[in-house]
Order: sequence, then structure tokens, then C-alpha cells
Amino acid sequence: MSSTRNDTQHDNAARTPSDAGNWASSTGRLNVASTPTGALNINVNGRLLMSPIQGFGKMWQKTYRARLSGAQTTPVRVIQEWKANFPRFWPAGNRFYGPITGIAPGEVGLISMTLPGKTKLSTGVLVLYADDESFTLMTPQGHIFAGWITFRAFDDAGVTVAEAQVLMRANDPIYELALFLGGNAQEDRFWQHTLTQLAAHFGIKAIVETRSVCIDSGRQWRRAGNIWHNASIRTTIYMTTLPPRAVFRSMRNVATKRR
Repeated sequence: MSSTRNDTQHDNAARTPSDAGNWASSTGRLNVASTPTGALNINVNGRLLMSPIQGFGKMWQKTYRARLSGAQTTPVRVIQEWKANFPRFWPAGNRFYGPITGIAPGEVGLISMTLPGKTKLSTGVLVLYADDESFTLMTPQGHIFAGWITFRAFDDAGVTVAEAQVLMRANDPIYELALFLGGNAQEDRFWQHTLTQLAAHFGIKAIVETRSVCIDSGRQWRRAGNIWHNASIRTTIYMTTLPPRAVFRSMRNVATKRR
């Protein structure tokens, strides 16, 4: 009996990938345990994750790469600093509210972004994968795009290279139009700024190499209904109805006290 049990445990261990602990245990609906001060959780909790296959627009692979020439660092050290200071490297007007436990598999981060025209967008991401030299974030329903963003660092002929790579489709027709009208360029500037700031963190003035490849030029019209979860529209509605809702709550509280 003991021998059989040991053999079974050995077989199960052999079938378990060595990096299993680096992956999120669940990729279904997002669950936000607590909302940090200043963050909004109106388009994240309960939302499904969206792969590029489930998006609407053209599929793009975008790669942003910075060589940290002259920096006395390693890929592991770069990822450690990137995880610890992730929101600090973003452009002004954009906030990332990371989980208390840090960037770790299965954790959810909330995001507040400023779009062209000063439009606000409240969304979030799941940490799909994380190890010593890379981490991957996955987007939910309503985000600008359906896909993954992988951040990694590696050694290239003795030089540490930092890279962000996005595989994405616009989530719905409105986002696809926005990307066509300048959103793609803004996306490029966002990650170029991030990598420039990361390099500056290590005392390096880096030039960011950018490469965009259209993987699939087709649009998936059967996914046009994704617009129902459009986080930009929902955030705008939430913000514009906030004052009247506050007045209504105040009036209701006064009426309750008079009873």
C-alpha cells in the first residue's frame, strides 16, 4: 500500500510542470479582495479575462526594448526593481494600484488611466505569470484591449536588456476606432516612457526600440458585443452620475433621521 501511494505521488509530481507555482491558479472571473484608497473597482470585480482570441480588432504584437548598456545589473535585479516600482515608471496621469502582496501570480491590480481628451478609464489586470526574470499581466472585459503584456529582462552579449511585449486586439469597435485615430501611437509612447524611466532608474539614458507587427488584419465582428463592458463608457457614466447620486444619498439620510 505504501509503495503504491509513493508511486502515485511520484507520478503526480512528474506530471506537474516545474513552473506551476509561477502561474495564476485561476483564470476565470476576477476577484478583488480589497480596494486601495483612491482606486475604483467598478470594471474589474467579477469580470472575465480576455485573451486576444476573444477581442474584436486587428491583432498586434508590439515589442518595446531598452538596452541597459553600462548598467551594473542583472536580469533578475531588473525584474525585482520593475516589480517593486511598477507604477513609478508610468506616465503622469496614470495610476496602478498593486496588490499588498506585490506582483505575484493570481493577484489583481487596479488601474486608473487618462485617455485623450482627459477621459478617465478605470480598469485592472491579473498577474497571470511571474518568476525571477519576467511577469505577465492579462486584461479583463472592458479593458482597451484583450490580451497579455509580458515584461522580461535577459542578457544579450553581456548587456542586460529590458523588454515589454504586448499581444493584443482592441476589445470592441469603439476601442478599435480609438486605436486607429491615435491610440496605437499613445500606447507606444506609454511603454516607451515606461522603459525610459526604468533605464533611468539604473542610471542609463536608453533609446527604446519599438517594433509593431500586425498578426491578423481581420476584425472579429462576432465580438462586437464586447462593447457592453466598455470600461471607458462605464467609467464616464459612473463619474458623471456621481454628484446626483451623492445628493440623493444625502437627502435619503436626512429623511431617515427625521423618522
